[in-house]
Amino acid sequence: MSRPDPGRILRRAILAWGLGHIALGRTGIGAVLLVAEVVGVILVAWLTAGLSESSAYLVPFLAGVVFLVAWAWQAIAAYRLARHGEAGSGDLPQRAPAAALGWLGVPLLIWGTGFWLDGARCATPAAVLDRFTTQWTRSTLGEEWTELVTDAADRAADQFGDGDEFRDLRISITEEDERSATAVAEVIHFERTETRILGIFPATQLTPVGDRVVLTMDLEARPVELPGGGDIGAVCWALVSAHVP
Repeated sequence: MSRPDPGRILRRAILAWGLGHIALGRTGIGAVLLVAEVVGVILVAWLTAGLSESSAYLVPFLAGVVFLVAWAWQAIAAYRLARHGEAGSGDLPQRAPAAALGWLGVPLLIWGTGFWLDGARCATPAAVLDRFTTQWTRSTLGEEWTELVTDAADRAADQFGDGDEFRDLRISITEEDERSATAVAEVIHFERTETRILGIFPATQLTPVGDRVVLTMDLEARPVELPGGGDIGAVCWALVSAHVP
C-alpha cells in the first residue's frame, strides 16, 4: 500500500476542512472538521451581519481571523500526519508546503480589506461625522441622512461663497456621553502665534481660531441586536438632527 503524498494531503486540507484527514483514513475527525467549518462560516456571517458596523465591530473581525487561523491549523495538522507516515520520503519538493499555505493569505487579505472597507461605519460619533462630512463637502449627501439633516446642511452651505467654500471649515465634537453627542461645524481662520522648538528656539505656528458656527449636529447611540435577537450592549451611532444657528 502506497503512503499518502503529504503535498496532496495538504492541498486537500486547504480546499476544505477535514478533507486531508479523510484522505488519511481518519474519517471521524474529518467529518467533525467539515461540520465545524460550516458552523464557523455561519457564525462569522451572523456576527458580521449584526455587529460589523456597530461599536462591537471587533467581535466579527476577530471571529473571522480565528476562523482563518483554524483553517490553517487543520491543514498543517493533516500535513504533519502525512509526513509522519511518509517515513522520510524525499519525493516531495521542500517548497510545496509553504507554497500551498501561501494561498491562505488570499482569503485573509480579502477578509481584512473587505471588512474595513465597510466595517465600523457607525461605531463612534467621529466615524459618522467623517462619513457625513465627506459627502457634504462633495455635495453628495445620500438617502441615509434624514431630510432634517440634509435641509440644514444645504442651508449651512449657502452661507459660503463660491469656490472652495469648505476649505476653512472645522467640525468637532463639543459634547459626548454614552448615549448622545453634539458636534458643530464652524468657519475658522488661522492666526500666527509664537512658540518654541524644544522649549528653547523661538518659532511661530499657525493656530486655528473659530469665527462662527454654521451647523450644529445631534447624534444618538442606538442599541444594536444580533439577527434573530440578542443584545450584547453594542450601539450604532446615528446623526438624527441638525440645525443652523
